[in-house]
Amino acid sequence: MVSETTNKGHLLTDWRPEDAEFWKTSGRRVARRNLWISIPALLLAFSVWMVWSVVVAKLPAIGFDFTTDQLFWLAALPGLSGATLRIFYSFMVPIFGGRLWTTLSTASLLLPAIGIGLAVQNPEAPYSLFVILAILCGFGGGNFASSMANIAYFFPRSQKGNALALNAGLGNLGVSVMQFLVPVVITVGVFGAIGGEPQEMSDGGLMWLQNAGFVWVPFLLVATAAAWFGMHDIADAKASLSDQLQILKRKQNWIMSVLYTGTFGSFIGYSAGFPLLMSTQFPELDMLHLAFLGPLVGALSRAGTGWVSDKFGGGRVTLWTFAAMILAVWGVLQFLPLGGGEGNFWGFFGCFMALFFLTGVGNASTFQMIPVIMRREIGRLYPGKDEAATRRQSDRESAAIIAFTSAIAAYGAFFIPKAYGTSIVLTGGPAAALWGFLIFYVVCLVLTWAVYTRQGGLLHDIEHNRDAA
Repeated sequence: MVSETTNKGHLLTDWRPEDAEFWKTSGRRVARRNLWISIPALLLAFSVWMVWSVVVAKLPAIGFDFTTDQLFWLAALPGLSGATLRIFYSFMVPIFGGRLWTTLSTASLLLPAIGIGLAVQNPEAPYSLFVILAILCGFGGGNFASSMANIAYFFPRSQKGNALALNAGLGNLGVSVMQFLVPVVITVGVFGAIGGEPQEMSDGGLMWLQNAGFVWVPFLLVATAAAWFGMHDIADAKASLSDQLQILKRKQNWIMSVLYTGTFGSFIGYSAGFPLLMSTQFPELDMLHLAFLGPLVGALSRAGTGWVSDKFGGGRVTLWTFAAMILAVWGVLQFLPLGGGEGNFWGFFGCFMALFFLTGVGNASTFQMIPVIMRREIGRLYPGKDEAATRRQSDRESAAIIAFTSAIAAYGAFFIPKAYGTSIVLTGGPAAALWGFLIFYVVCLVLTWAVYTRQGGLLHDIEHNRDAA
């Protein structure tokens, strides 16, 4: 059990999740506590990160005279800054500790939330201010990397896949929650006189667009306090930046970055671009109220399918997920209004829901693979290390790789919508972009098979032995 003499307050100096007795008596309770505090904090981070996808669409209606190109950049900048910040956030937990960094990173979201609420009430506010606020929303995107790295330390290998899937999947729900909640709260004076006066729209109606930022403030305050008073730091997780940068020399880090771009990069990119794609391809239909369902399906599938990878092996699940994603993209192409045809909205919508579901499954399975891969790799690279030292090294590198791959994949929030736009400008439709995504999934499938799941692959024996057991 947890030693009362070595574990005092919020610092865990004795943490042995692979010890069955330790896990049963004390470890599981502590790990779950940290997980269930981490999840709402991450959900709020995703909500703030993606809030501009709704805000920019409403700015012209309340008197902001920004060009279409300027509005596009406001929508795109959080994706660029969030992905870039993830690279730095990847290394923060072992330096500052999970408790302190979760507290600071959650509190930082108050800056863009309050800033948006104040800025949209002033039609004279310069465009440069909105650019700064859009960049600051990237704090929410950065939080994912540190959150996943932190949770990875708490659970044994047999449960990491499910724990990471819950943290990420329920955290990803923030996109759907935001797309559903913000259009509702901006129609009413939620905060009364404290929240400011409504803005008059060009059609004579009233809007409280400031609520798109202010609505998150009370929740962020609660989540910040919960992180500080309720979470823990793990002493064994401490590492310098130079120690963590070892992962840049690991071939597996770069391979998994490609695969996770295929899964999470697709999820966040499709989430950002799906509303616009629907409206441009089926302009005669008013179906934007259904846009939140895609991120919802993807987030829930990630949270609900982590156990599949724990049971059958992340490599095999990832392989079949990419195969199914190839078919789903091909299906989307069949239902687009190409060559002068009208297309079929419900076929298009159904195939995209399948894509969102599959990205969630793949998000969970790829992250399940990383700790298993690194445990084997560290044992091979450092054969002289004892069992405890090998575990600590592999846990540190796994957490850093999980965070780093999430940083690379997050650029999908910018590149997928941009690919749609470029394809439409150059060819008149999004088909070229979708064919590019399909080809990329073929590359991911071949890479997964060649490196991990084929006979002699890195994960073949491990996953085959799981079946035998």
